[in-house]
Amino acid sequence: MASIYEYSKEELATLVEGEPGYRLDQLWHGLWTDALDLEDVTTIPKTLRARLRAQFPPSLEVANDVASDHGATRKWVFRLENDSTIETVLMHYDDRVTVCVSSQAGCAMGCTFCATGQAGFSGQLSVGQVIEQVMFAVRAAAPARLSNVVFMGMGEPLANYATTVSVVRRLHDYLGLSARHLTVSTVGVAPAIERLAKEGLPLTLAVSLHAANNETRDELVPLNRRYPLERLHEACTTWIDVTGRRLSFEWALIDGVNDTDQAIDELSAYANSLDAHVNLIPLNPTPGYLVRGSSAKRVTEFRDGLVRQGVNATVRNTRGRSIAAACGQLATVTNAKRRSIPVRSA
Repeated sequence: MASIYEYSKEELATLVEGEPGYRLDQLWHGLWTDALDLEDVTTIPKTLRARLRAQFPPSLEVANDVASDHGATRKWVFRLENDSTIETVLMHYDDRVTVCVSSQAGCAMGCTFCATGQAGFSGQLSVGQVIEQVMFAVRAAAPARLSNVVFMGMGEPLANYATTVSVVRRLHDYLGLSARHLTVSTVGVAPAIERLAKEGLPLTLAVSLHAANNETRDELVPLNRRYPLERLHEACTTWIDVTGRRLSFEWALIDGVNDTDQAIDELSAYANSLDAHVNLIPLNPTPGYLVRGSSAKRVTEFRDGLVRQGVNATVRNTRGRSIAAACGQLATVTNAKRRSIPVRSA
């Protein structure tokens, strides 16, 4: 069943035909400017609200709602119409409010250290299902203003390409978020990165790298066997050349696996060749991957080693670990089955 957020303003006009002309502006303002649930758009008549609600029931049902970090981090488990589930995380910082959204129910990429990858793939999300996560977070963040949207929840955004592109366009055009506030993360779907570069989209690209030699990355990120580091480098070069925008590499630090001195040298060479920023993430524990994350001391040493070699490197402030809301921990997936990597085209 379609979400009302699937509709452009021009398409919404067909839903209010026969109503006074200003009803369209009232409806649009209520949905996008005020971020109201359809039932709460009281500027339009109750009968019209009821008709639209019957036509467009919510596509997300809250199955669980938990918080941590003294309420600064909040995670929702949403049940979809087909009974599968996704997770969305809202994070309040001193200088921003960020929502981490899912683009798929589960994930078919199979990254060994990621709980979502361990759970498997359950289905693609629609444009409306992704946007409804954002609007739900907008309402929950109030009176603070949601400032950032990151596609770093469940799923590989570039394996649901058309939906991701459409959502980014709408968040920019309708919600007014800029490139600096929209981030799409990918494990390295090289052809999709090149295609995305030519879309003219206002976004920041983050590549989940985690290893800078093919042998290790093959184990951590199975997609590397299809698009190895050399091919990924070509795609990243295209991104930079076409967009003029810097990209970042995500690197989950795993004890004895990718936190060695050799890993510092390999990552430095790879990142410096692309003038990329490196975002270090202490590995968060997951039941299906028993190797532990690097110690706090080693995380600092690793960052300092990168900096000495000229890499712009920072350590991410981990949030939501106690409620399994941190990076790589989202895993409440039902009806999941491992299968070949699905790609929804434009």
